[in-house]
Amino acid sequence: MFGLVGLDNGIMSGLAKFEAPDPAYWCARGYAICNPDVRGVANSEGDSVLWDRQEGRDCYDLIEWLAVQEWCTGKVAMSGTSYLAASQWFTAAEQPPHLVAINPWEGVSDVYRDLVLRGGMPDTGFARQLRDHSFLGLGQKEDIVAEAERFPLMNALWEDKVPDFDRITVPAYVVASYSNTLHTAGTFRAWRRMASADKWLRVHNTQEWPDYYDEANVEDLRRFFDHYLKGEDNGWERTPRVRYSLLDLHGGDRVAVPADQFPPQDVTSTRFYLDGRSRTLVPAAPAAGVPAAYDIGANPDVVSFVTRFDRETVLVGYPKAHLWVEAHGADDMDLFVLVQKLDAHGTPLQAFTTPNQGAMLQDLTERGATILRYKGSDGRLRVSLRHLDESLSTGDVPVHTFDRVEKLTPGDIVDVEIDLLPIGLLFHPGEQLRLVISGRNLLGPMMPRLVEYTPANSGRHVIHTGGEHASYLQLPVQAR
Repeated sequence: MFGLVGLDNGIMSGLAKFEAPDPAYWCARGYAICNPDVRGVANSEGDSVLWDRQEGRDCYDLIEWLAVQEWCTGKVAMSGTSYLAASQWFTAAEQPPHLVAINPWEGVSDVYRDLVLRGGMPDTGFARQLRDHSFLGLGQKEDIVAEAERFPLMNALWEDKVPDFDRITVPAYVVASYSNTLHTAGTFRAWRRMASADKWLRVHNTQEWPDYYDEANVEDLRRFFDHYLKGEDNGWERTPRVRYSLLDLHGGDRVAVPADQFPPQDVTSTRFYLDGRSRTLVPAAPAAGVPAAYDIGANPDVVSFVTRFDRETVLVGYPKAHLWVEAHGADDMDLFVLVQKLDAHGTPLQAFTTPNQGAMLQDLTERGATILRYKGSDGRLRVSLRHLDESLSTGDVPVHTFDRVEKLTPGDIVDVEIDLLPIGLLFHPGEQLRLVISGRNLLGPMMPRLVEYTPANSGRHVIHTGGEHASYLQLPVQAR
C-alpha cells in the first residue's frame, strides 16, 4: 500500500499496525501502544459491524481495562487514520473516564452520508470492497451493501452509525484534508459538531499516510499527547486552534496558516449567480431567466459556468450550490457538481496528493482514485431526497434528512441545496473557476479499481438561471 502512494516501508519500524502509531517511536518516549482486534475480527469473539455505537462501547471497556494495568498511569488516548479515526468519534462519545485525548486523522463520521449513500445515491463500491475483503474473523460480518439496498432512507440502523457528537468532550487534535472524497466531509463534520472545548484542527495538503508518518507531524502530535497524558507544560495550549492549507495547484501551496476558527473570521460567503446566456458566474442575479440543459447519455452531458478573477483571490471554507432544476422525461435526478480551478488559459489544474506521480498513478487516477489526485471540490444529490434538516443545516452547510422521497412531476421546477467538500484554493490574477453540473459522476470512484456508480438518470436535465429561478454557487471568499 505504501509503495502505491510512493512511500518507502522504511518510514516505519515494522512494528506498527496499518494506519496506526509506530511503537518504535512512541514506546521509546514513555508510551505504550495497544492495537486490539475489534469485535468479530481475527480471533476476537462476536460478530463484526461497520462503524457503529457498539464499537464505541467495546472500546470503552478496553480503555477502562488498560487504565488499571500496572504499567499504565491511568491516562489513555487514541490516534490513527481512516478506520482508526472513525472509531475515535464513537469511543469518545461513550465518555470512558480514563480517555483523556483523541487524535482522529481523517475518517468518516456518518456511514450513510460518507460511505454508502452519499447524496442519497447507492454508490457502494468501496463498501463492497470492505465487506468482501476486510473484517475477516471467526464471527459473522455485517453486510453493509445489502443493508444499503434494503434501507435506502435514513433510519435507526444508519442513525446508530452516527456518533453522538454532543457527547465528545475530551481534548481533540483533528487532522483533515480537502482532497479525500471518503474522509473529508466526515472529518470536518465531526470537528464542527463535537462539543470539546479544547479542540484543534490542522488541514494538510497531501494524503493522510505521508502526513501521518511525517517526522515533523509526529513530533507535533507528541507535544499534544505530552501535554494531556504527561501533564507537560510545553506550550501546546498556545497552538493555533486552526492551521489550514491553501492549494495553489501550481506547486505554491501555503500550509499551516493560523486561524481561530474554520472558516477564518475574515471569510464572507459570497454568491456567484449562474448566467445561462453567457455561461458565466456573475455577482448579481440576471434579470432574464435563461435555462441551460443537457441530455442524459449525450455528448456533452454537462453544463458549466466560469468566472475569472482579476486579482489574487482566496477561497477557504464551505462552498455550496443552490440550484433550480427540472427534469424532462423523468421523475428524479441524480445531480453531480464540481468546482475546478482553471489557469488563465482555461486549462483545469490538478495535483497529486502523494509522492508517487508516475505512469501507474496517472492511469489509476485518470477516472477515479480521487483520494490520490485532487481535481476540485465536488458534491452530489438525488433530487427526490432534497428535504433539508432545519436543525442541522446552516447558511454554509446544507444537511439533508434523507428520510423521505419527493418525486418530481412534469413541469416541476424545484430548488436544491448541494453541499460541496470544504476548499482552500488560491487564485492568481487571470485564473478562473469553473462550476460543472452533470448527471454523471465527474470524478470517478474514490479508490483505485472500484466499480463506478451508474446514476439512475434518464431524459433531460434543465438548470434554470436568472429571473425568478436564480441559481447560484456560494463560495467562501477571504478578505484581501
